[in-house]
Amino acid sequence: MTGDVRVRFAPSPTGHLHMGNARTALFNWLFAEQHSGTFILRIEDTDVERSVMNYEESICQDLRWLGLHWQEGPDVGGPYGPYRQSERISIYRYYIDELIRKGYAYPCYCSEEELEKDRTRQLSEGRAPKYSGRCRNLSDHERIQLEREGRVPTIRFKVDRKSIKVDDMIRGIIHFEGALISDFIILKSNGIPSYNFAVVVDDALMKVSHVIRGEDHIPNTPRQLMLYDALGFSPPRFAHHGFLVGPDKEKLSKRHGVTSVEGFRTKGFLPEALMNYLALVGGSFKGGREILGREELIREFSIERMGRSSAVFDKLKLEWMNTIYLRGLKSNEVLARLTPFLESAGYDINLMDREWLLNVVSLILPNICTLSEALNYLDIFLKKDIPITDSAFEVLKDKTAMDVIGELKELVKGADNISHGAYKEIIEKIKGKTGLTGRPLFMPIRVVLTGTTKGPELEKIFPLLNKEVIIKRIDQALSTLPQRQSQRW
Repeated sequence: MTGDVRVRFAPSPTGHLHMGNARTALFNWLFAEQHSGTFILRIEDTDVERSVMNYEESICQDLRWLGLHWQEGPDVGGPYGPYRQSERISIYRYYIDELIRKGYAYPCYCSEEELEKDRTRQLSEGRAPKYSGRCRNLSDHERIQLEREGRVPTIRFKVDRKSIKVDDMIRGIIHFEGALISDFIILKSNGIPSYNFAVVVDDALMKVSHVIRGEDHIPNTPRQLMLYDALGFSPPRFAHHGFLVGPDKEKLSKRHGVTSVEGFRTKGFLPEALMNYLALVGGSFKGGREILGREELIREFSIERMGRSSAVFDKLKLEWMNTIYLRGLKSNEVLARLTPFLESAGYDINLMDREWLLNVVSLILPNICTLSEALNYLDIFLKKDIPITDSAFEVLKDKTAMDVIGELKELVKGADNISHGAYKEIIEKIKGKTGLTGRPLFMPIRVVLTGTTKGPELEKIFPLLNKEVIIKRIDQALSTLPQRQSQRW
């Protein structure tokens, strides 16, 4: 293949970018990049009641964040625009009129009530519901009479009953029986084209060479091929990949938790990790490799290796992959990506010592798998007051814990400075005074300094907290002890 490859991603702006749709966008982008082709963004916003401009902006933002940039689209223009369907209504009307003029389409005056009545009767008779074709052969006189009644017609396409086949790039030859397909609507009574009609006109006029999409579009394919034929357009190559599903094998939805790119972005996942995971899930790469950079994904991507079956979205696998990518960043790169999260939490890094902050970031990095998790540990160093969690407070109820904390306070007060060496010296002295080692020694110190029972190594935390902060946190823990105990008992 050459640069003649043209693919498109055509979302409806009715919600945030779903992970399944992002995966489809990624497949199209990878295919275009691999073949030096064109990636087109087209907005299918003819669902007027549900389409929202804010969602279009959100979708574009998430695509850019993932690194999927388009060469043609509503914001960048192109030779085959406009790239919003709502701005192409006159184009659709022209081709609707052409189909009517050539005898491929006709007005249908059936009401919703009549269609539902037919459907109910067919189901009661054990037949699959389909349009009866009652308006297919109306005379001009009959049409005029129906319009005088105030009926506004839809436009239906006359289905040829012949069989249809498509050579799917993923699934091979798929056969469709035209006799099982009824005359379908191509223009609604409100003047808005149906999905199947609009997408054919758009793909043909935008010279789309390959349509890579989810398996839910397989039933649309024969209808679209009929329209291509009737309009005299050459159809693109089709490739239908499997769904993205949850652990229960049902289509990925809100009941499975976060399902939008925006949701994972705000949780602090890295775009390169998300791109890598979406490219990997449901498919494979040569040699069984799992961690591949952007250029490697482009080079190794293969439609033929994409799975036909549904792919299970494994959040734990994504978290693992995100951890790998996080570990591969330098401290200054992590800090740059953390900055928006810190600013949202009310911190101004310009007021902090950069070298100290980089040391803090380097320290917490082994304990996190997403950027948002960093705040749980950064608060240890950035907040003046650290609340002690209920589970951590249980540690302080033991008398030996109070002995440890008391000794810690006196030794810190008497120390000239707080450093790595000072920490070791203080710990040795507490050991000597209390006779404690292991968890009974270290856990009370961790709790009063961090408010939790887990986190980075104490000997690394200690030097990054100044003397005044440590004493204040000890005093805070001691002052709340009687109150917390009385609340419990």
